[in-house]
Amino acid sequence: MSRSSQSAFGFGMQLSHPEGYGGLIFTSPRAVEAVKLSLEPDGKSEVWKKSLREKWNAKPVYVVGNATASLVSKLGLDAEGASSGNAERLAEWICSGEPPALPLLFPCGALKGEALPRMLRDKGIPMESIVVYQKVPHPGIQRNLDSYYSEQGIPASITFFSPSGLTYSLGHIRELSGSSIDRIKFAAIGPTTARALAAQGLPVSCTADSPTPRALAAGIRTALQPHSC
Repeated sequence: MSRSSQSAFGFGMQLSHPEGYGGLIFTSPRAVEAVKLSLEPDGKSEVWKKSLREKWNAKPVYVVGNATASLVSKLGLDAEGASSGNAERLAEWICSGEPPALPLLFPCGALKGEALPRMLRDKGIPMESIVVYQKVPHPGIQRNLDSYYSEQGIPASITFFSPSGLTYSLGHIRELSGSSIDRIKFAAIGPTTARALAAQGLPVSCTADSPTPRALAAGIRTALQPHSC
Protein backbone atom coordinates (compact mmCIF):
# COMPACT_ATOMS: atom_id res chain seq x y z
CA MET A 1 0.00 0.00 0.00
CA SER A 2 2.99 2.30 0.42
CA ARG A 3 6.52 2.66 -0.77
CA SER A 4 9.65 4.12 0.76
CA SER A 5 11.36 7.32 -0.15
CA GLN A 6 14.80 6.96 1.38
CA SER A 7 17.14 9.80 2.29
CA ALA A 8 20.00 7.90 3.84
CA PHE A 9 23.16 9.72 2.96
CA GLY A 10 23.16 11.82 6.14
CA PHE A 11 23.15 8.57 8.09
CA GLY A 12 26.71 7.84 6.93
CA MET A 13 28.17 10.11 9.63
CA GLN A 14 26.80 7.96 12.45
CA LEU A 15 27.65 4.76 10.63
CA SER A 16 31.26 5.91 10.28
CA HIS A 17 31.70 6.18 14.06
CA PRO A 18 30.95 2.78 15.61
CA GLU A 19 33.08 3.73 18.61
CA GLY A 20 30.29 6.05 19.70
CA TYR A 21 27.59 3.38 19.87
CA GLY A 22 26.81 0.19 21.73
CA GLY A 23 25.19 -1.57 18.78
CA LEU A 24 22.59 -1.33 16.04
CA ILE A 25 18.83 -1.92 15.90
CA PHE A 26 16.97 -2.72 12.68
CA THR A 27 13.22 -3.27 12.78
CA SER A 28 12.57 -3.26 9.03
CA PRO A 29 14.28 -4.23 5.77
CA ARG A 30 13.97 -0.62 4.59
CA ALA A 31 16.29 0.56 7.35
CA VAL A 32 18.93 -1.93 6.22
CA GLU A 33 18.50 -0.79 2.64
CA ALA A 34 19.12 2.76 3.87
CA VAL A 35 22.44 1.63 5.34
CA LYS A 36 23.40 0.18 1.99
CA LEU A 37 22.49 3.46 0.26
CA SER A 38 24.55 5.46 2.74
CA LEU A 39 27.62 3.43 1.81
CA GLU A 40 27.42 4.19 -1.91
CA PRO A 41 28.91 7.71 -2.22
CA ASP A 42 32.61 8.60 -1.93
CA GLY A 43 33.90 5.06 -1.73
CA LYS A 44 32.34 4.42 1.67
CA SER A 45 31.65 0.80 0.73
CA GLU A 46 35.39 0.12 0.62
CA VAL A 47 35.86 1.71 4.04
CA TRP A 48 32.97 -0.43 5.28
CA LYS A 49 34.59 -3.63 4.03
CA LYS A 50 38.07 -2.78 5.28
CA SER A 51 37.29 -1.59 8.80
CA LEU A 52 33.79 -0.41 9.71
CA ARG A 53 32.08 -3.76 9.20
CA GLU A 54 34.43 -5.49 11.61
CA LYS A 55 34.01 -2.76 14.22
CA TRP A 56 30.21 -2.94 14.05
CA ASN A 57 30.35 -6.71 14.18
CA ALA A 58 32.06 -6.46 17.54
CA LYS A 59 28.80 -5.01 18.84
CA PRO A 60 25.30 -6.52 18.96
CA VAL A 61 23.11 -6.00 15.89
CA TYR A 62 19.48 -6.51 16.87
CA VAL A 63 16.85 -7.20 14.20
CA VAL A 64 13.16 -7.99 13.81
CA GLY A 65 12.26 -10.82 11.45
CA ASN A 66 14.09 -13.12 9.08
CA ALA A 67 13.78 -10.78 6.09
CA THR A 68 15.61 -8.04 7.97
CA ALA A 69 18.19 -10.52 9.27
CA SER A 70 18.86 -11.74 5.73
CA LEU A 71 19.62 -8.22 4.50
CA VAL A 72 21.80 -7.54 7.53
CA SER A 73 23.83 -10.67 6.77
CA LYS A 74 24.42 -9.38 3.23
CA LEU A 75 26.10 -6.36 4.80
CA GLY A 76 28.41 -8.79 6.54
CA LEU A 77 26.89 -8.28 9.98
CA ASP A 78 25.80 -10.94 12.45
CA ALA A 79 22.19 -10.39 13.52
CA GLU A 80 20.49 -11.48 16.71
CA GLY A 81 16.91 -11.40 17.87
CA ALA A 82 15.35 -12.19 14.48
CA SER A 83 12.98 -14.72 16.04
CA SER A 84 11.52 -12.02 18.29
CA GLY A 85 8.95 -11.35 15.57
CA ASN A 86 8.10 -7.71 16.36
CA ALA A 87 9.63 -4.57 17.84
CA GLU A 88 8.11 -5.07 21.29
CA ARG A 89 9.50 -8.56 21.67
CA LEU A 90 12.85 -7.36 20.38
CA ALA A 91 12.84 -4.66 23.06
CA GLU A 92 12.24 -7.37 25.66
CA TRP A 93 15.15 -9.34 24.16
CA ILE A 94 17.44 -6.31 24.41
CA CYS A 95 16.33 -5.50 27.95
CA SER A 96 17.03 -9.06 29.09
CA GLY A 97 20.74 -8.68 28.36
CA GLU A 98 23.54 -6.57 29.77
CA PRO A 99 22.66 -2.90 29.25
CA PRO A 100 25.10 -1.13 26.91
CA ALA A 101 27.22 1.74 28.18
CA LEU A 102 26.85 3.55 24.87
CA PRO A 103 23.60 4.30 22.99
CA LEU A 104 22.19 1.84 20.49
CA LEU A 105 21.87 3.35 17.02
CA PHE A 106 18.36 2.91 15.63
CA PRO A 107 17.93 3.81 11.94
CA CYS A 108 14.19 3.98 11.37
CA GLY A 109 11.32 5.43 9.35
CA ALA A 110 9.64 8.77 9.92
CA LEU A 111 6.53 6.93 11.17
CA LYS A 112 8.29 4.51 13.49
CA GLY A 113 6.35 2.91 16.32
CA GLU A 114 7.00 4.18 19.82
CA ALA A 115 6.85 0.86 21.68
CA LEU A 116 10.52 -0.09 21.31
CA PRO A 117 11.97 3.36 22.17
CA ARG A 118 9.62 3.64 25.15
CA MET A 119 10.47 0.19 26.50
CA LEU A 120 14.22 0.80 26.21
CA ARG A 121 13.89 4.24 27.78
CA ASP A 122 11.91 2.80 30.70
CA LYS A 123 14.74 0.32 31.32
CA GLY A 124 17.38 3.03 31.15
CA ILE A 125 18.92 1.71 27.94
CA PRO A 126 20.33 4.60 25.87
CA MET A 127 19.29 4.79 22.24
CA GLU A 128 19.72 7.24 19.38
CA SER A 129 17.06 7.23 16.65
CA ILE A 130 17.79 8.57 13.20
CA VAL A 131 15.19 8.80 10.43
CA VAL A 132 16.63 7.25 7.28
CA TYR A 133 13.50 6.77 5.18
CA GLN A 134 9.92 7.90 4.92
CA LYS A 135 6.89 6.16 3.53
CA VAL A 136 4.80 7.83 0.86
CA PRO A 137 1.56 6.53 -0.67
CA HIS A 138 1.88 4.46 -3.79
CA PRO A 139 0.38 6.56 -6.62
CA GLY A 140 -1.82 3.67 -7.73
CA ILE A 141 -3.53 2.90 -4.41
CA GLN A 142 -6.94 4.33 -5.24
CA ARG A 143 -6.88 3.09 -8.81
CA ASN A 144 -5.96 -0.43 -7.72
CA LEU A 145 -8.65 -0.48 -5.05
CA ASP A 146 -11.25 0.79 -7.52
CA SER A 147 -10.27 -1.96 -9.94
CA TYR A 148 -10.46 -4.69 -7.31
CA TYR A 149 -13.84 -3.62 -5.95
CA SER A 150 -15.34 -3.25 -9.43
CA GLU A 151 -14.16 -6.70 -10.49
CA GLN A 152 -14.31 -8.70 -7.24
CA GLY A 153 -16.73 -6.86 -5.00
CA ILE A 154 -16.34 -6.61 -1.22
CA PRO A 155 -13.22 -8.54 -0.12
CA ALA A 156 -13.54 -11.26 2.51
CA SER A 157 -10.45 -9.94 4.26
CA ILE A 158 -7.96 -7.11 4.08
CA THR A 159 -4.46 -7.33 5.54
CA PHE A 160 -2.40 -4.34 6.63
CA PHE A 161 1.35 -4.55 6.92
CA SER A 162 1.97 -1.19 8.57
CA PRO A 163 0.10 1.70 10.19
CA SER A 164 1.08 3.88 7.23
CA GLY A 165 -0.59 1.48 4.80
CA LEU A 166 -3.74 1.87 6.87
CA THR A 167 -3.44 5.65 6.88
CA TYR A 168 -3.05 5.88 3.12
CA SER A 169 -5.87 3.52 2.14
CA LEU A 170 -8.54 3.25 4.84
CA GLY A 171 -10.55 6.28 3.74
CA HIS A 172 -10.97 4.92 0.23
CA ILE A 173 -11.70 1.41 1.50
CA ARG A 174 -14.48 2.82 3.69
CA GLU A 175 -15.86 4.77 0.75
CA LEU A 176 -15.90 1.72 -1.53
CA SER A 177 -17.22 -0.68 1.11
CA GLY A 178 -19.97 1.47 2.55
CA SER A 179 -22.10 -0.35 5.11
CA SER A 180 -20.60 -3.65 3.93
CA ILE A 181 -17.32 -2.85 5.68
CA ASP A 182 -18.66 -4.80 8.67
CA ARG A 183 -18.38 -7.98 6.56
CA ILE A 184 -14.62 -7.60 6.07
CA LYS A 185 -12.16 -9.45 8.29
CA PHE A 186 -9.23 -7.17 9.03
CA ALA A 187 -5.81 -8.71 9.65
CA ALA A 188 -2.57 -7.15 10.90
CA ILE A 189 1.04 -8.24 10.44
CA GLY A 190 1.87 -7.33 14.03
CA PRO A 191 0.68 -5.69 17.24
CA THR A 192 1.58 -2.12 16.21
CA THR A 193 -0.57 -2.36 13.09
CA ALA A 194 -3.31 -4.09 15.08
CA ARG A 195 -3.41 -1.17 17.50
CA ALA A 196 -3.64 1.25 14.58
CA LEU A 197 -6.63 -0.68 13.25
CA ALA A 198 -8.31 -0.68 16.65
CA ALA A 199 -7.70 3.06 16.97
CA GLN A 200 -9.74 3.50 13.79
CA GLY A 201 -12.61 1.58 15.34
CA LEU A 202 -12.06 -1.53 13.24
CA PRO A 203 -12.25 -5.03 14.74
CA VAL A 204 -8.98 -6.95 14.31
CA SER A 205 -9.85 -10.49 13.26
CA CYS A 206 -6.28 -11.71 13.46
CA THR A 207 -2.75 -10.60 14.21
CA ALA A 208 0.08 -12.73 12.84
CA ASP A 209 2.05 -14.56 15.54
CA SER A 210 5.21 -13.62 13.64
CA PRO A 211 5.83 -11.39 10.60
CA THR A 212 6.03 -14.28 8.13
CA PRO A 213 3.76 -15.32 5.23
CA ARG A 214 3.05 -18.68 6.90
CA ALA A 215 1.97 -17.16 10.22
CA LEU A 216 -0.15 -14.53 8.50
CA ALA A 217 -1.83 -17.07 6.22
CA ALA A 218 -2.62 -19.29 9.21
CA GLY A 219 -4.18 -16.38 11.08
CA ILE A 220 -6.31 -15.30 8.12
CA ARG A 221 -7.42 -18.88 7.47
CA THR A 222 -8.61 -19.16 11.08
CA ALA A 223 -10.33 -15.76 10.95
CA LEU A 224 -12.26 -16.72 7.82
CA GLN A 225 -13.66 -19.88 9.33
CA PRO A 226 -17.33 -19.65 10.31
CA HIS A 227 -17.95 -18.25 13.82
CA SER A 228 -14.28 -17.33 14.29
CA CYS A 229 -13.44 -14.06 15.99
